[in-house]
Formats: sequence, C-alpha cells, structure tokens
Amino acid sequence: MKAMILAAGRGERMRPLTDRIPKPLLPVGGKSLIVWHLERLEQAGLREVVINHAHLGAQIEAALGDGARWGLSIRYSPEPEGALETAGGIANALPLLDNEEPFLVVNGDTYCDWDVARAVSALSPGDLAHLVLVPNPPHHPQGDFSLTGSAVGADINVADGSGAKACTFSGIGIYRPQIFADVQRGQPAKLAPLLRAAMRAGRVSGELHAGRWVDVGTPQRLAELDSELASLSHQGTPAREAEAPACKAPSPAPARGDI
Repeated sequence: MKAMILAAGRGERMRPLTDRIPKPLLPVGGKSLIVWHLERLEQAGLREVVINHAHLGAQIEAALGDGARWGLSIRYSPEPEGALETAGGIANALPLLDNEEPFLVVNGDTYCDWDVARAVSALSPGDLAHLVLVPNPPHHPQGDFSLTGSAVGADINVADGSGAKACTFSGIGIYRPQIFADVQRGQPAKLAPLLRAAMRAGRVSGELHAGRWVDVGTPQRLAELDSELASLSHQGTPAREAEAPACKAPSPAPARGDI
C-alpha cells in the first residue's frame, strides 16, 4: 500500500510561523511535524510515500529528499500557489499513487498515534473509504460525521437512541481511487462532498481512535504539543496515547464543509 501526506496548505492560522517555513516542517518534539508521519509509515512497513506541496514546497523537497534516510521512497506532487484543496490534491497525485489499489492519506498538519499498520486491512471490499475518527476536540465540538458501529454517516444531527455518535475526522483515511473519479485533475475540489455522497450510498466505514490526536492548527496547539512530546522524551516514555473520551452524542450544528 502506498501513502500520501497532505502538505500543501498555506497555514494561515499559524502565521507568522509559516511565512518563511511551510507548516509540515515546523519543529515539534525535536523533529519536523511531517517527520513524525514518515517514521510511523516506515515502522508500519509502508515504503512508498507521495507528498503534495504548494506554499514553500521547495523547502519540503530540500528537507526530505528522496526519503532514503527513513527507509522510504518519497515522490512529490507540486501544486500551484493556493493549492487544490484536499480532493483536488489527491486526484492530482493519483498517477503517483495507484489507479487500482487503495491508498492511505494522512493530513500533514496533525499528530496522531493511530496504528498505521491497520491501514492495510482496514478497507472492506465494497467500501470506497475507511475513516479514522476521533472524539470531538474543544475547538470543533459539533464533529464532522456520525459513527454507528463501523458505519460512517453524513448527518451529525441524528435522533437520540439511534446509537450514532458525532465524531471528528482525524484527517487519516484509506481510499479507493474510484471515489475521485469525477474530480478533474488540476482543479480545486473538497473532500467532504465526495465522502458524503459515498456515505449516502453506504460505502464508507470508520473507526474511533481513542488515543492521542492533535490538530496542530494554531501556534498555541503547536507549543502545547511540543511541550508534551519533550516531557515524554525526558521521561523516557514513548509518545503514545492518553485514554480519550468517547465521541459525544450529536447536537444540532451545521456540518463543516472545509475538509
């Protein structure tokens, strides 16, 4: 299985840190944010990685090279300034991934200790996507999708007693190329509409990750994660999960459309 790390975002909320350094290269816990992902991919046995980039993308290529130092083979998918959104970026990189086989996608601006080795067997034959969901963080209390057993739904405003819970999309997913069939290469496209269409067809599964996950979207969250990882390193403790609460029952809220 091949993997893709999404690294094309401008990082507006991280400014001024990202004015001169692309967000994936920001240091956290003694190494660049994106290196945490590369190390987890290598440990899980995934050797072929595609990284898209736009803002200051040359710095990413210069810093990571061909990936050999991590035992990986890295290829790059450059995008125009402004990037192509999530689905547009993935569709643009499909020739470097696989036009037939499922692949793993990871948001480059998150930190997560999900067991990447699970990706190889996570996607059922009839599904177009398998999403890793997490409990809703304080900055996104309404969630993105509902989770009922292993089925992911598009409507987070579900009735009480249905067993569904509203959860947040971690940015980690396994996809079949077919879900991007209608996305024109080189054109911006959001991922959420494609996922919701597949959910309505009953072709998206998911799981709740109860370990550590951080959306490293602001300087404050970056600093907090840096301190946490540094503390664990000094204690000689692996940067693993602290038990997280279950997803909360959904309450009426508009669905987020910026995934």
